[in-house]
Amino acid sequence: MDRAAIILAAGAGTRMKSALPKVLHQVAGLPILGHVILGLKSAGVSRIVVVTAPGADSVRAYARSLGADSAIQDKQLGTGHAAAAAAEALKDFKGELIVAYGDMPLLTKEAFEAAFAARPKDGLAIVAFRAADPGAYGRVLLDKDGMLDKIVEFKDASADQRKTDLCNAGLMVAEAGKFFALASKLDNKNAQGEFYLTDIPALAKKDGASCAVAQIREADALGVNSRRELAQAERHMQVRLREQALAAGVTMTAPETVFLSYDTRVEADVEIEPFVVFGLGVEVKSGARIRSHSHLEGAVIAGGAVIGPFARLRPGAAIGEGAHIGNFVEVKNSTIGKGTKANHLAYLGDASVGANANIGAGTITCNYDGFGKYRTEIGDGAFIGSDTALVAPVKVGAGAITGAGSVITKDVAPDALAVARGTQTEKPGWAKLFRDLKRKKRD
Repeated sequence: MDRAAIILAAGAGTRMKSALPKVLHQVAGLPILGHVILGLKSAGVSRIVVVTAPGADSVRAYARSLGADSAIQDKQLGTGHAAAAAAEALKDFKGELIVAYGDMPLLTKEAFEAAFAARPKDGLAIVAFRAADPGAYGRVLLDKDGMLDKIVEFKDASADQRKTDLCNAGLMVAEAGKFFALASKLDNKNAQGEFYLTDIPALAKKDGASCAVAQIREADALGVNSRRELAQAERHMQVRLREQALAAGVTMTAPETVFLSYDTRVEADVEIEPFVVFGLGVEVKSGARIRSHSHLEGAVIAGGAVIGPFARLRPGAAIGEGAHIGNFVEVKNSTIGKGTKANHLAYLGDASVGANANIGAGTITCNYDGFGKYRTEIGDGAFIGSDTALVAPVKVGAGAITGAGSVITKDVAPDALAVARGTQTEKPGWAKLFRDLKRKKRD
């Protein structure tokens, strides 16, 4: 059966105290809404409609960038009213429909699959979790057969009902036509004066339909409504990503100090030392070693390469097999060849470095003149002396050497020596005369 989804993302998010819409705040480098959309797609959902507030143009644009449609909830009249706003966008859809919230970044493919699998053929399913501290969550009450009796919002719950720790996660699955028919019957006779999505199972029950309850882990059901909860979601996501990496054969001596992005790809037998940060778009091949206090983003590291400690790889960095990028070396939009070493204090930007080259300490590629970026090309086996400034565009041929302290502005032929620095002069005794004069003035 085809699957569609409605994602509720029209909340004001005032507790975030941010000009950025709540669902666009990031967890592990991906907007919260992106986690929900990608999770639904991985569970086989082919059509997604994101319900937004009228002014949420940026949310609609982001949803569109991930292949989702959008609908507008014109007034904030509750979750049931929000879900019904998607009816027009899905009027031609025949199949299963899942309703989810756009502020729940920890929902997994498995959680969505559990919701679909739990739905009786002629009924509905919701998702619940056992809460260590149920707080103000809506309570899920079961009948004697373990099916849903009813969902009670916290503000409408009695003292006895509030004692249960089974709480509503907000996910609901139903046949699409049946769902919208029930949504049209909702009323707002409750403490909040809103149309509750959670009243739909009770309406279905009156029609003779049953509602099953699938249970997921509490951490996976975390919704983000404040900066504190955003930090909690990040913490849980990092634990999940680290566990996945360890299970895949990655060595991390202190995994709690390593921070990964949602799309980080690290192969087996990679070693990651403490205090490493992976930004978006990093791929590390088997056998590489990432040493402490390095920061990587948009980079590909080949097997056997050693990065750091205290290295920075920026977008477009491609580090070859067995290459070394050492302490306080920054690489941006550059390819570093097999076996090449840049062990300390260098900047390589917009450069192509061949195999087995040596980049001396203090080397920089002068790639920007305030208007454009220019490339530096360094051939195989070249030796770049310490404190060399390579003024791009410039080429250093294979096997060439640049003298320490040189400013290279012209191409260097293969196997040549290029020295570009001022002539050293010496004045015998000048230093002693200088000190004597200064002391005399002081005394």
